[in-house]
Amino acid sequence: MKATGIVRRIDDLGRVVIPKEIRRTMRIREGDPLEIYTEKDGEVIFKKYSPMGEMSSFAEQICESMHKTAEYPAAVCDRDSVIAAAGAGRKELLDRHISPELEEIMEGRRAYRSEPGGRRVAVIDGENAPAAAVAVPILSEGDVLGCVVFLERPDGVRPGDVELKLATTVSGFLGKQMES
Repeated sequence: MKATGIVRRIDDLGRVVIPKEIRRTMRIREGDPLEIYTEKDGEVIFKKYSPMGEMSSFAEQICESMHKTAEYPAAVCDRDSVIAAAGAGRKELLDRHISPELEEIMEGRRAYRSEPGGRRVAVIDGENAPAAAVAVPILSEGDVLGCVVFLERPDGVRPGDVELKLATTVSGFLGKQMES
């Protein structure tokens, strides 16, 4: 565990403010759920909770099926990082933070499909990051939980309606799974 040197007092209602710098660094937004852990030595640990993270093994199987069906590398993300991937570049994607561009697509709650000459949407942070060919937000009970992504293929073949519909179907399915 890393010390920050920041000290906060608990108010009369038992609340403590998480400093803005830490919220920004850890990508904690208003309304994000946090899990609370305690240690015997008096430590209290807050950890971001990802409902999608609990489905990572299931999401891994879905990614494999999507990759085999559509012949595009596939990934499933929660609101912060890639939780499952299949196809070329799988190891490069797993557990990496998603890009601000992909985050913007999720917040917009609309499907994205790359177009020739259109804007490039990186899937993860960093230079030379792979780009999304299709990205469809996962919605559950009105909340954005993550995103289903097909990555661009090395041969430059553009995604069609089939890939968009497959990603939309998987996104809807995962959203329904999170409701139950």
